[in-house]
Amino acid sequence: MSFTIYPAIDLRGGKVVRLKEGDPARLTAYSDDPAETARRWLDAGANWLHVVNLDGAFGESDAANLSALDAILKLGAHTCPGGRCQGVQFGGGIRSLHAVERAIELGVSRVILGTLAIEQPDVVEAALKRFGAEKVAVGIDARDGLVRVRGWTEGSGVSAIDLALQMRTLGLRTVIFTDVSRDGLGSGLNIPSTRELADASGLDVIASGGVHTLEDVIAAREANLAGVIIGRALYEGTIDLKEALKNSVVE
Repeated sequence: MSFTIYPAIDLRGGKVVRLKEGDPARLTAYSDDPAETARRWLDAGANWLHVVNLDGAFGESDAANLSALDAILKLGAHTCPGGRCQGVQFGGGIRSLHAVERAIELGVSRVILGTLAIEQPDVVEAALKRFGAEKVAVGIDARDGLVRVRGWTEGSGVSAIDLALQMRTLGLRTVIFTDVSRDGLGSGLNIPSTRELADASGLDVIASGGVHTLEDVIAAREANLAGVIIGRALYEGTIDLKEALKNSVVE
């Protein structure tokens, strides 16, 4: 299995921000220019970007974020070293098959579905059948093992493992697992829970939530996970992206 690093670009009001534990009241803004931020990570060697529409996830107006996404997508593969950019995975507030289609038409390489997986799994199944497993991922965001929905504001009562198993039966291949209690805090990944989910489901699991140092990246790689998402650690300089990419090669 390959291992991929995904620099995170979380959008709120058209700005690059990070939240602590998904709480909009605990927000830090890092840039007014998401496309320039994307160029920075691509120039450092990233092949993928992880873009999140926070306003959409919270059910709020997201026109500024969609405009920022469009600007990021227009950077094009030519900005990547050697033209080897694989693309943008995008999530947040995508709650219909039409929204999935619209994102893919814009140029998104992989759409991340979250709340839909709990509330309308038939739409996830339809998306997988229509666009293929390489174009669709499910974000499983959990606190104490139970999935959170609607921008992490509501509980579902469904365990992360049960949801992953259900999604696998629909044809899903890729899950992004976030321990909500660690996200944005720099307290380290929850490797045991992430690895447990991967083992139980047999899916490719990308780790998210709490990455702080290069050791977190190496731990995710050594746990045979599919990848890791890095947010605040890049913006605050506790991880150098070029160094992280050097340590992402699976031997």
